[in-house]
Amino acid sequence: MDSKQIEALLRLMQKRGVAEFTFEHEGTVLAVKFAGNEPAHVAAPMMMAAAPVAAPVAASAAAPAARPPAGIVIKAPIVGTFYRAAAPDAPSYINVGDKVRKGQVVCIVEAMKLMNQIESDVEGVVTEVLVDNGAPVQFGHELFRLSPA
Repeated sequence: MDSKQIEALLRLMQKRGVAEFTFEHEGTVLAVKFAGNEPAHVAAPMMMAAAPVAAPVAASAAAPAARPPAGIVIKAPIVGTFYRAAAPDAPSYINVGDKVRKGQVVCIVEAMKLMNQIESDVEGVVTEVLVDNGAPVQFGHELFRLSPA
């Protein structure tokens, strides 16, 4: 996919009012999150190894439908490796029970050897850390769950 095709795709997504999307083609991933009328963040295309697909698990007929946990979720804006702290020996940016402000750095996602500080776009109290330190994350992957402050 060349730059003109990418630009055309971005214009189409904006015109349709899409807030964020991920496009994958032949191992290249393009993740975009729009803020207003302009792309707020465009992740550089990167090569991704195909992840093994788990076999579907049959749902029990007697089991009640699982409801998603309540709370606000902070999601990964890019594909990369999740880190809770700036260095292995540094304290985590946030922990369960911490109050998070809008714009506060909550973690780092490393993508193509670049350390991207991820800021919260919401306020609340951390109730759950959903990703292990050093784990790979995809665009839109849930990182933290917060309760409203």
